[in-house]
Amino acid sequence: MDKHSGLEFLNKLYKDLHNSEIVMHTANGTSNKNEKLDRYFNRLVKITKRVYDNSRKTSSNDINLLKKYYYDSYVIKEDNIPESYFELQKKIALEEGYGHLEYTKENKKLEIEHIISEQKHSLDKWLDYFVSEDTNNYPTWFKYYAFQGMLKLGSYDKKTNTFTKRTIGTTKPFIEINREVIAFIYSYLVKYLDKQEIDDNEIKKLLDSGSFSKLYAYALKQIDSTLKDNFKSDEGIWKKYARGSNPEILFNDIYGKGTGWCTAGGIETATSHINGGDFYVYYTKDKDGNYTSPRIAIRMQGNSIAEIRGIAENQNLETNMEEIVDKKLEEFPDKDLYKKKVKDMKMMTYIYTKFKNNVELTKDDLRFLYEIDNEIMGFGYEKDPRIKEIIERRNNSKKDLANAFDCEEDEIALTKEEALKGNIKYFRGDLDLSSLTSAKGLNLPSQIGGNLDLSGLTSAEGLNISSEIKGDLDLSGLTSAEGLNLPSQIGGRLYLGGLTSAEGLELPIQIGGSLILSSLTSAKGLNLPSQIGGSLYLNSLTSAEGLKLPSQIGGYLNLSSLTSAKGLNLPSQIGESLDLSGLTSAEGLNLPSQIGGGLDLRGLTSAEGLNLPSQIGGYLDLSGLTSAEGLNLPSQIGGSLYLNSLTSAEGLELPDKIGGAFYCPLFNNNFEYAKECLRQKKEIDKPKSI
Repeated sequence: MDKHSGLEFLNKLYKDLHNSEIVMHTANGTSNKNEKLDRYFNRLVKITKRVYDNSRKTSSNDINLLKKYYYDSYVIKEDNIPESYFELQKKIALEEGYGHLEYTKENKKLEIEHIISEQKHSLDKWLDYFVSEDTNNYPTWFKYYAFQGMLKLGSYDKKTNTFTKRTIGTTKPFIEINREVIAFIYSYLVKYLDKQEIDDNEIKKLLDSGSFSKLYAYALKQIDSTLKDNFKSDEGIWKKYARGSNPEILFNDIYGKGTGWCTAGGIETATSHINGGDFYVYYTKDKDGNYTSPRIAIRMQGNSIAEIRGIAENQNLETNMEEIVDKKLEEFPDKDLYKKKVKDMKMMTYIYTKFKNNVELTKDDLRFLYEIDNEIMGFGYEKDPRIKEIIERRNNSKKDLANAFDCEEDEIALTKEEALKGNIKYFRGDLDLSSLTSAKGLNLPSQIGGNLDLSGLTSAEGLNISSEIKGDLDLSGLTSAEGLNLPSQIGGRLYLGGLTSAEGLELPIQIGGSLILSSLTSAKGLNLPSQIGGSLYLNSLTSAEGLKLPSQIGGYLNLSSLTSAKGLNLPSQIGESLDLSGLTSAEGLNLPSQIGGGLDLRGLTSAEGLNLPSQIGGYLDLSGLTSAEGLNLPSQIGGSLYLNSLTSAEGLELPDKIGGAFYCPLFNNNFEYAKECLRQKKEIDKPKSI
């Protein structure tokens, strides 16, 4: 194609470009429009190429000066960041249950720096791309056209297949480069300028208009529909980006893939996310058959799921990806909790909107708001402040609760005195009766919305707890279960730490929190619930004889006094740590396939008979082992690894990576040095440093 066709195209599109000051600077007296642009572009290419080449060879600072020119010209200025941006962040925080976000002068400044930094980084991507060898086939006029067009693009709306217009107040980073879209536009533009036949009437109209925004949107739609043919398949692979690993790897893997994820928008966001926790991406095949097309992202915050995103509208999951996510979620202890958080926050936003618009709340709304059936879960560290705000401003909790329970207002109690008068259907709050030493004459409400503290009782004589308790039940003062009738369901923790025998003990069918039986020395007569949502403390048991553990424990399992695994059948899933620190032998020990937290086996001096899980989410304490003979460590350890007493490295094979510290004086507590020594099969005579 004749380059003058491209120059004419630009002159037609930008009618005053040839007379602009920057172009006239290189015109050297010529009056020909195309000649002016050609001379300007030639000089632009020479300067840019020289700056980039010098920078690669000599670490010249010229490239930073060049980029500074582009930053000054196109990156948002602090004064142009609208207040509406901060209001939107407040709204998002509120709707996710983080509360009323307030910007101090300091954190507002940090947020502004973050916005500017992300824009600079996204602009760098375009600058670096157009000087790379990948774009040598594109003439300079086309690069100018594409770059100038990109600068005007705001956000892409998949539903309308249009871009918003970028303004001086746009806070988002510049759009991701889609190399396939660029190639698509160029190929059709060449055909158009060469006056070749184009069958597609829609793209002919767009080429006539010269609108880069419309062409880019059209190309995205065409490529997206092609990808969707590949996306019909759900066959793919999960890739894990470990917490604290190089964020560039994650960023480069998903950048320019059209996901819409904020992690792909800028390196600082990717860095923040990867420093906060592990990051998982599900990739399916691209058109070349490689697993490079991101479809699902799971971002962790610590050991908890922070968010799950897909590539459908508004980052929702595609229909054929839902089963993939459900299967993957089985690996996470908090899978059900995450699903509940999402559901609860949507409901909370719905009720808050009704409240703000003076729409009457229904019975179901009130039951949800007052957390009668379930606790409201959000993503913040504290309770969603909208709950308190709505209840306080409605200013009639008795009436609300009477409506929720279909009862009279005098059957609702809000104070301790009201709760004990009898004939109370529901008490809202915590009921502290820790000063009671006798249950004689005690009339408890039918339902208690918070905790019930009866820790002062040493006997269950006269105690009738038919109530449904949403919070904790503290009976830690009881030394015997004789005469104890517990409710069928307790929403929180059950404290029975004073019991030394399980004789006569009938536990609730369901316990939402932890079960503390820390003084039991025998499992005789102990019938545990099939499921415990929190932790289970049986740390005084010296034998597993007669012990039947729940199939699932959401929290921590403490069996630290067991000296033998004989008769021990552990749950298939333990959400947090497992303490078996008293075991002196692994004989008969069958560990769960997955432990969400740490595993304490510090009492073992030999690995004989020890079969460890393939994955441990937290620490692994084998600090009593003196030999690595027969030791097969997990492929993944999320926390620290304790091998403090090893006297020889013979037979030791370490995991590829551990998430925490490494304690092994044999290698001077240096994990990388240990791996290198084992790789080279060096003889270790004394502790060394790397």
